Amino acid sequence: MELGCGAQRSVRSLMVEREATVVPEEGLHARPAARFVGTAKQFVSDIVVIKDGKEANAKSPLKLMTLGAKKGDRVVIRAEGEDAEEAVEALVEIVTSEEP
Repeated sequence: MELGCGAQRSVRSLMVEREATVVPEEGLHARPAARFVGTAKQFVSDIVVIKDGKEANAKSPLKLMTLGAKKGDRVVIRAEGEDAEEAVEALVEIVTSEEP
């Protein structure tokens, strides 16, 4: 079934990226990684974490931990999709703060 004349579906897709320094003592391993992945999965955007030129899917705990991001390392968080800005903001918050 086709839509009538002039009826189009508009999808807004943004790409947002931000560099951050890993603050948690454990880096992006164990509890911080679980929290990071759980938060990433709440967003519809495609999200990757980049460290030293290697990319990992932010919604995969195993892929994320293979980056080996330790405290003090610089990472880039990149999201593409309709909620990219909110996703990057939430994930940078996790990476740049100690566990409560």
